[in-house]
Formats: sequence, C-alpha cells, structure tokens
Amino acid sequence: MTFAEYHRRSRRILHTLGLPLLAMTLTSAGLTAGDRHSPREIIDRVDRVLRGASSRGVATMRVITRHWERSLTMEVWSLGTDYSLVRVLSPAKEAGTGTLKASRDIWNYLPKVDRTIKIPASMMMGSWMGSHFTNDDLVKESRLVEDYEIETTFEGTRENVTVWEFTLNPKPEAAVVWGKIDYRVRQRDFMPLQARYFDEESELVRTLTFSDFRRMGDRLVPTHMDMQPQDKPGERTSVSYAELQFDLKIDKSFFSLRTLRRGR
Repeated sequence: MTFAEYHRRSRRILHTLGLPLLAMTLTSAGLTAGDRHSPREIIDRVDRVLRGASSRGVATMRVITRHWERSLTMEVWSLGTDYSLVRVLSPAKEAGTGTLKASRDIWNYLPKVDRTIKIPASMMMGSWMGSHFTNDDLVKESRLVEDYEIETTFEGTRENVTVWEFTLNPKPEAAVVWGKIDYRVRQRDFMPLQARYFDEESELVRTLTFSDFRRMGDRLVPTHMDMQPQDKPGERTSVSYAELQFDLKIDKSFFSLRTLRRGR
C-alpha cells in the first residue's frame, strides 16, 4: 500500500463501532448458566468476551465493497485494552504493514516507503486498512456497563435458540457516539450473537454478528465476526480467527515503534 493509497482510504469517514476488534480476548466473569443474573452482569460478561489480559492470534479479514474485494491475513497481539499490535502477513504486496496501539495513540507502518505515521485525531474515524472498521475502533476504551443504562427487552427463543435481548441507552454524561445499542446473547453460555448500533435518531447504522463458537485453549470464543453497514447493502467486513492464545507473558515494552517497524 502506498502512502497516497493509505491517505485516500483514511479519508473515508465512517461511524465508530466502539468495539476493540483486534484485541479479542476472553476472561471469566464467574457467571453460571441457569442462574438469574442482572442485565448489567450479563452485558459485562459479554463485553469482556472481547477484552482480557493478553493474547496472540492469527486472523483473516475479508472486505467486500461494491467496487472491490480484498483479504488480509494478520498476526495480532494484545495486552489488556491499552496495547495491541497488528501485522499483515499476506498478501505479499502488503506484508509487513502494521498498526500499533499504545494507550490512546495509534501508529501505522508502511514498509514500502519505510514510513511510520501517527494517526491524528482528525483521522481517527477513517477506515482501517480499507475495511468497515475505523482507527477509533482500536482505541475505544469505554465499557458498556459504565456508559450505558441496560434493560432487558426480550427473553425467549429466536431461531430455535434461547436468548436474552437487551437495549443499551447512553447515560447523559457518557461520551459515546451511539444513540442506542441492541444486543442479543445466547443464554446457555453467554455468547454474543448480534449487536445492532443506532444513531441519535434511532436509525440503524450497522449490524455485527458473531458465529463459529469454538474452544481456543481453555475458553469458548466467537471466532468469526461479520459487520454490515446499513447504508451499503451487500458490503461487509468479516474477521475469522484461525489461532488464539491467551494469558501470554507479554511485556508492554513489546508494543513499541521498533517492534512495529522491524518485527519481533
């Protein structure tokens, strides 16, 4: 990817998803299926499906738009919610391209021009690697239970699966972009099935679905995520994990510009 191509892609302004996609880790919330739990406890558990202590994974991201398609295979490392590193492995023409998140800052590395670019605030809502996810997705630090009021709107069967459905409305003081979020959660194991994001006028903006639930190590995780923008029928970005390791010993010094540029 050239420097000019990167900037053209970054100028695509999208709504933020508010999900730490590339740091997908799981921590135990201590909840037991069959017991009664509050909406807050359940959503906290769901939120932590995509957060955690540390992880390393290999994922393939496929982007489909009206005009082109592309697939990238990436290696991903994370430490908590503050640090993550993504490096493209293939295709060969983009191998070595990387993104580093350290605290609230993001840098992109373009190996073809050997240039490291710090993403300014004005570009945080630009497309990440030409996908339907944004730079801001990588640094989103809010937690659902802290920023939203949560109520149960449905409890029963959808498509032969017993689920809870919740509506999350932002608290008055919360600095969030969504007018509301609807979540669907599978009751038997607290796995997220779907999240729908609405703007302040209650218009649906995008839908994220979770699937291919598998055990990676000692835990169950959704290894496939598919996000569809409402205003672009037929377009989507999917992420599928082939490998996931958890609770690795990774020091925060690993998440450096040197690692971003030169590898491990």
